[in-house]
Amino acid sequence: MLHYQNLPWTESPFFNTELESSGLSDADKAFVKHFAEEGYVIFDTNVDPSLFDNIIRGLDPEFQKVTDGNYRIQDAWKFNEDVRKIASLDIVYEKLRLLYKREPLPFQTLNFPVGTQQKTHSDMIHFNSIPERFMCGVWVAFEDIHEGNGPLHYYPGSHKLPFYDLLAIGVKASANIETKKAMMVYLEDYETFIENMVNSLELKKSTLNIKKGQAIIWAANLLHGGERILQPGSTRHSQVTHYYFEDCMYFTPRLSDVAINRLYLSDLVDIKTGKKITNTYFGEEVKPVTKVFLQQQAVKHLSKVAHLFPRSVVDAIRSVIVR
Repeated sequence: MLHYQNLPWTESPFFNTELESSGLSDADKAFVKHFAEEGYVIFDTNVDPSLFDNIIRGLDPEFQKVTDGNYRIQDAWKFNEDVRKIASLDIVYEKLRLLYKREPLPFQTLNFPVGTQQKTHSDMIHFNSIPERFMCGVWVAFEDIHEGNGPLHYYPGSHKLPFYDLLAIGVKASANIETKKAMMVYLEDYETFIENMVNSLELKKSTLNIKKGQAIIWAANLLHGGERILQPGSTRHSQVTHYYFEDCMYFTPRLSDVAINRLYLSDLVDIKTGKKITNTYFGEEVKPVTKVFLQQQAVKHLSKVAHLFPRSVVDAIRSVIVR
């Protein structure tokens, strides 16, 4: 039998046949089938609760500095070893290998002390791969989650919908990259599109009320967001880690226009190993030469010497680079 390796097997048209011949235990078959059909799975991490408590205490000084209401810390693994441990849990790796049949590559962590109340979205607008859908999120509860403290919401089965990038909603993704990165201009158009689509298709929403130490894995295209905080002042400590999988190219769709060769490839590090994640295509390293990539590199190099020049000069150079 042929094995279709260039798409997640849970999203393959041959999934049911492959599952029957997989040799997995009944429990593992049920786990994988639920993910294939619903786009998510929930499980116990069996982590010592003190690890979560240590992270909460360790990040509290950083959250105390927040003045703009944006209570999230991106990539705290760079300075907090316990955050890195959560991103590298053996049980998570076991589940992800089972679901994707490839080696996981954790590349981003986000830590929260409260609910985000974030609008519904697909992670694929931020993170995608070639071949596509080799990406997922793993969200771990550091305390009990309930209706009052702003739980996650998600739409079971929505991962089977087409992926709608900015081209589909009439926005040129690669226009003025630096402005789009800073201002997230795309959000109004994209989030409105997703909201209207959910209403039009009458998708059914579920909320994630789970216990401390439990986790959810969601597929790349599963629609999800954050519910309103009904109990003011309540906390919702948690961590989400985003994972790619080996032997892919990794890019940012909200900044890319693939049709005109403007692919915003990601420059990433494997959180577990500390090594650079290589963009590959059929096992061969890809060295991007697109205009967007060259802009990326130019802006990166400019930032290293920006302190040597007046701000007006740096801004003028940057405007030429990203034109």
